[in-house]
Amino acid sequence: MNQNQGGNDARHDDDSALSDFLASLMDYTPTIPDELVEHYLAKSGFQCPDVRLIRLVAVATQKFVAEVASDALQQCKARQSAVVKDKRDKQQKDKRLILTMEDLSKALRECGVNVKHQEYFADSPSTGMDPASRDE
Repeated sequence: MNQNQGGNDARHDDDSALSDFLASLMDYTPTIPDELVEHYLAKSGFQCPDVRLIRLVAVATQKFVAEVASDALQQCKARQSAVVKDKRDKQQKDKRLILTMEDLSKALRECGVNVKHQEYFADSPSTGMDPASRDE
């Protein structure tokens, strides 16, 4: 077997794997609806009648959102564990994780997305709580 034939076999395997993957997208219903993906693709100037490509973009978007959410959760946990270390004297009764714009902004910044938000956003974990129960 010569080396060129080995390269053709690898390319054929890649092509068949890609074809199988694209065919499986026809049976897959992504979390992000096709219409929403089509809308934003059209808004950016991209038109494609192939549903498989639309679903491929939806899957990639879903993966991106999941990774950002996971990173933001890690940021939130790190921030809240730092607060607990600072307040060792007080018992922390509420163990809920509260995601802030700061957590989300840091996670998005790691992906190369810079988010700017207005100062009036509710970035304090105690926002919306009864004033008597605030520890600030």
